[in-house]
Amino acid sequence: MFEHIVIFKMNATVTPEKEQELVNSLLAFKGAIPGIVELTAGQNITEETGNIHGYSLGLRVTFENRDALRAYGPHPVHQAFVKSLDGLLESVVVVDYHI
Repeated sequence: MFEHIVIFKMNATVTPEKEQELVNSLLAFKGAIPGIVELTAGQNITEETGNIHGYSLGLRVTFENRDALRAYGPHPVHQAFVKSLDGLLESVVVVDYHI
């Protein structure tokens, strides 16, 4: 299996309500994109405020295998989400690893 972790830094104009809309979109991936074993997403509520660095959303997806991870990127549901970030995203960090 493969783990896919993404953390998002949104620009200053993004409201907490908009962030929750984005989280809801991410959570909908599980029923729509094949190969997802487990998925969690949410707004960053860490008390380690010195380590936030502006990153306000997190996503963790477990995929069945590397092929499922590779198919996720171009999947239309994922691409629609990526497009919805236009003008909202300041930075993103992605980490993928075998588990």
